[in-house]
Amino acid sequence: MNAAPDAAGRYFDAIASALEGLGVYFGDRSASPFQLHGLVAEVVSPYIGRLERSFECWQNRLGFMEKFRIQRAESGYPVFQSVLELENDRRQAEKRLAGISGPDELRAEMVDFILRHREFPADLQRSMAERLYLEQLKAGNVFSPFILPETVRVSVNPKTKRPYYLVHWGAFDGNSSLPMVYMAAVEDSSPGMVKALVSDDGRLNDDVEIGLPVGGLLNPELAHQFDDFAEKNSAYSLSPATIAGNLDKDFDHLHPKQLRRVVLGPFYTAGITENNSTVSDVLGKVRRQENAWLLTWTVQEVYSKTERPARKGLWSSQPAREEFFIDTDDLDAARMGVSAYEQHALVPHEAYQALYAAGEAQKIFEGYDVHVISGGRVITDV
Repeated sequence: MNAAPDAAGRYFDAIASALEGLGVYFGDRSASPFQLHGLVAEVVSPYIGRLERSFECWQNRLGFMEKFRIQRAESGYPVFQSVLELENDRRQAEKRLAGISGPDELRAEMVDFILRHREFPADLQRSMAERLYLEQLKAGNVFSPFILPETVRVSVNPKTKRPYYLVHWGAFDGNSSLPMVYMAAVEDSSPGMVKALVSDDGRLNDDVEIGLPVGGLLNPELAHQFDDFAEKNSAYSLSPATIAGNLDKDFDHLHPKQLRRVVLGPFYTAGITENNSTVSDVLGKVRRQENAWLLTWTVQEVYSKTERPARKGLWSSQPAREEFFIDTDDLDAARMGVSAYEQHALVPHEAYQALYAAGEAQKIFEGYDVHVISGGRVITDV
């Protein structure tokens, strides 16, 4: 959309409510079933915070830029160009701020303009809005097109005696306009890392201090190469099995045992997005527009069912390689290229009531775990 002020306001209010609800869901350590998956909620929560700050910046940007475009018919998120512009502005924020008067000076100029000209100082107001936007952009981590990997856990596999890392990174896909979070559980058979991190009894070496989280892959010799791999292999069009397989092939000493992808969308809001006509029609009947939205997300997982051992021969050798399990009995899992997947939907109580009353809830939410937000709390298994 080229957002008219009222439509833009409704959109930003709706996405802010949705992301706040999503943060409540992932942040509730007692209620979230993602705790069954260990660190998923802990890893995803900061990325939700990044999205919230991005939308706050985009909303402030409307104070001095007239247009803001979202992908109305598919993801319901801003078009990728908006993400690129935000990243470019973030990098240039300090330089641009140096060319704009300070906030106190701008306020004084605005008062003087009003007193002298008896009209609103539109140009000065835009300068103030741009300053606030750049200051916020400079201060907060936003959801960039690519967010570098970070190692958040280290252990040792007692069977293989290899160090075992949990690494995560983020990407905003350019074609689908969807934000995604990746998590990889990787064993490292690099001789140097095994020697440094694994004690004689096959446990994590207590003498080595590791200040987690660590920027990048823990292995310094492979960290830059891993960053490059993650940036080139984070497209939504690539299945998790393809990404895990590429990681396995590109690194002889890294052994991906599990890869998860959390796709945070699509997002639906009444009168603005057009990604599902049935959902749009029913949400359009919700009395309070701030409750007329629906946010879905998908968790995809692929894991190794076995590792083919390395072969060393006189004429050729083959490093150890993983065999990933794909659930071919589930057509959707096979189509996604995953071992398993979960589909989730978050919806305000009023919107859920409207969908239920219209007889559409069962059809729309078939195959989804539904979470209803009401009074600042998230109710699951409705």
